[in-house]
Amino acid sequence: MLVVVVAIAAALGHQLLASASSRDRAATNAVRSARGEPGELNGALRPRTRHRALGEADGAVPSGTTVFADEVPGVANLDPALLGALRRAAVDAAVDGVALFVDSGWRSPAYQQHLLREAVSEYGSEQEAVRWVATPNTSAHVSGDAVDIGHSDATAWLSDHGAVYGLCQIYDNEPWHYELRPEAVDHGCPPMYADPTHDPRMQQ
Repeated sequence: MLVVVVAIAAALGHQLLASASSRDRAATNAVRSARGEPGELNGALRPRTRHRALGEADGAVPSGTTVFADEVPGVANLDPALLGALRRAAVDAAVDGVALFVDSGWRSPAYQQHLLREAVSEYGSEQEAVRWVATPNTSAHVSGDAVDIGHSDATAWLSDHGAVYGLCQIYDNEPWHYELRPEAVDHGCPPMYADPTHDPRMQQ
């Protein structure tokens, strides 16, 4: 009988120790997690994957941003010649009571890839998505050479007056997408592509 009691006590003691050890490990992992350190899994260090949120630093543009917003990377990182043309146009558009807002400008490759994934989800396939969103390797937004202008009164104003500043709509399906074509000042804007898939630059 004494032997049985001793065996039961030993087993209970082992379970209590294991439970305490498990609780201690969980507490240690919680502290490590709070500090941004690796956690522990089955006694081994487990690397923690960090996913940086995409935001203004990657090119997301807050609502109401104008072409004069130097503090917004999506504007400040545009090609200087394009930005200069936009600002000259904006000054003249203001005389007509029209404001040129930037819905999107420069984008990081990561942000462009994020937008492409969203477009694939929305349109059902990459083949359809690239009619609206280019890949990071081909996008003029990633190189800082394209800007999406809002609102509709601004795009209408640019449609009528943009060539004077070398600002041209490039795609027939995107009345908001403008790029700099300096030759347009003297010769007018070139014919538009139906959509980005017809643009030779997108075939890279």
